[in-house]
Amino acid sequence: MNVAEHIKALNEFDLADLDMENIGSWPAALKAILLGLLFTLIVVTGFYFHIDDLNQQLAVVEKEEQTLRQDFEKKAFEAANLDAYKAQLVEMEARFGALVAQLPSETEVPGLLEDITDKGELNGLSIKRIDLLDEQAQTFYIELPIAIEAVGSYHDLGAFISGMAGLPRIVTLHDFDITIDADAAPMLEMSILAKTYRYREEDDGA
Repeated sequence: MNVAEHIKALNEFDLADLDMENIGSWPAALKAILLGLLFTLIVVTGFYFHIDDLNQQLAVVEKEEQTLRQDFEKKAFEAANLDAYKAQLVEMEARFGALVAQLPSETEVPGLLEDITDKGELNGLSIKRIDLLDEQAQTFYIELPIAIEAVGSYHDLGAFISGMAGLPRIVTLHDFDITIDADAAPMLEMSILAKTYRYREEDDGA
């Protein structure tokens, strides 16, 4: 049967006579049209899902590209400023070394106590007590508390406290307590806690 005959048979066919449960009995031309529609639907649906999948992959790739671009820009900036970073590192190491040099070692502590005593006497104080207390371990350093009791005038005490800042080692002052010395009024008695520090070595206990 040629094409003309198929078209004639299709024109003569009444759609009301179609049996949806027996598609095999349909005219060949109608079956061909149905198959064509199904094929087109399958192709369009497959193409849609394929394009959607490609779009999702493209979005992921574009996001990765943006991340890689930012990482590249960051590394390019760091590479361009590498010499400056090295110079800053050298400077920081020098500063750190200078700070560590101001922290007394265990063998220097007696000399520091003598310096504090000399500083007090130089400013007219009478040092009643200067005791090294138990060490306090911190994360990166060891605190060395020093209990000081001294007697002197108001101005002498002020001069002593100011003079402590001029010591070659780092010393901080805490817990001031000043009272009138009952035995030597109008002299004042000062109790103060001084703290110096040393770098915490790896073999130092917790």
